[in-house]
Amino acid sequence: MEASRGMVAALVERGEVVYGVTTGFGKLADMAIPREAVSLLQRNLLLSHSVGVGEPLPRDVVRAMMLLRASSLALGYSGIRPETVELLVQMLNRGITPVVPSRGSVGASGDLAPLAHLALVLIGAGQAEIGGRRVPGGAALAEAGLEPVELQAKEGLALINGTQLMTAVGALLVDDAANVLDVADIAGAMSLEAMRGTDRAFDARAMALRPHAGQGHAATRLRSLLTGSEILPSHRFDSHRVQDPYSLRCMPQVHGASRDALGLLCRAVDTEMSSVTDNPLIFPVDGEVISCGNFHGEPLAIPLDVAAIALAEIGGISERRIEAMLDPHFSELPAFLTMHGGVDSGFMVSQYTAASLVSENKILSHPASVDSIPTSANQEDHVSMGATAALKVRQVLANVEYILAIELLCAAEGLDYRLPLRTSPPLEAVRDLIRSEVPHLDDDRVLAPDIECVNSMIRDRRLAGAASALIDG
Repeated sequence: MEASRGMVAALVERGEVVYGVTTGFGKLADMAIPREAVSLLQRNLLLSHSVGVGEPLPRDVVRAMMLLRASSLALGYSGIRPETVELLVQMLNRGITPVVPSRGSVGASGDLAPLAHLALVLIGAGQAEIGGRRVPGGAALAEAGLEPVELQAKEGLALINGTQLMTAVGALLVDDAANVLDVADIAGAMSLEAMRGTDRAFDARAMALRPHAGQGHAATRLRSLLTGSEILPSHRFDSHRVQDPYSLRCMPQVHGASRDALGLLCRAVDTEMSSVTDNPLIFPVDGEVISCGNFHGEPLAIPLDVAAIALAEIGGISERRIEAMLDPHFSELPAFLTMHGGVDSGFMVSQYTAASLVSENKILSHPASVDSIPTSANQEDHVSMGATAALKVRQVLANVEYILAIELLCAAEGLDYRLPLRTSPPLEAVRDLIRSEVPHLDDDRVLAPDIECVNSMIRDRRLAGAASALIDG
């Protein structure tokens, strides 16, 4: 970092023309900046680019952005002073979280507007949260015993040229999506048991003939989740159903395909987290400054769009299992899982909520990365819309968590009707967890709190943990 910083200082001293150091930005790159205005140029860059709108990004996303930006700058190709990045790290350590509006990035020269709002606090401007309160950025620094920095040449540009909003959302999503996929297998297995489906379609010999990694993984998990069930052998040789519908029979294929697709995002995020996405890049060993496009969000925008599609499919197949459980002609369970049909509606309208969320996900799954809108007088004539892709997939994930919560509630109810036969130990553990906070539906009640309760179990990993403690793999 010191070497690249020294090279920037030398360029300014010699008065050489270097984009963003001794020139303006974007279409104003042909405007020369006098030496005495170089510091003001960097401050004005943060001020002028802080044009975000909308609700603030969640705290975990902003903190991830801060960490990722510091990590990228610390690789030493951005020409920024170590003490400037150290202040960013100290803000993390002392609980100062900039308030960053969620809308305003087109994912072209990185996430310019969001990162500008983040960087404002470094110079004592903008807004920040500390101790659960929102205060001016300068006040937050002072409360934590920190001093703002006065930006020098290149530093403002180094702070805002990057893909850290997209990367932060993607990194957090990879973990959350892995949990959702595990929960989808659990919910699907419980639904299969509630509807007296068969596990024959998950046979390892059949999976070996179509050896997609995700399909094989999902099938293995389903077999493990169902091992030890009393329900399966009770109807294995019955003729009550020749074949299960695809939402049960094809769980390995659908869940597995989503796993494979999410692997694309995982690999992209892994690469991006260790990348330098600034411009221009400083190579002190070679004595060169290279203007390039490492800030362009396309390598993340496409995988984020694919992740939205993959997660939407998980919600879609889950909703079909919900509908099947509520249909007595197929499930052989009481209509809408109530013994008092007519007076009571049971879980009838919970499927409406799932259907609503599935339809919303269909809209949100339209890829943002196929869109582009020129900016900066056509200097930035092709943009990635990666931030839009990132924000969309977060909403898709949240919707799928609710859909799975509804399926789990219905499946637990269906399993109650199979007593005294019990399902497998892992699935019994999940049902016990649900029943510890949500009682059986004897009569109609407000179901919204029940949905929220199970959704919390999904999000805090309790639900997946209850099953995984009793299965291999």
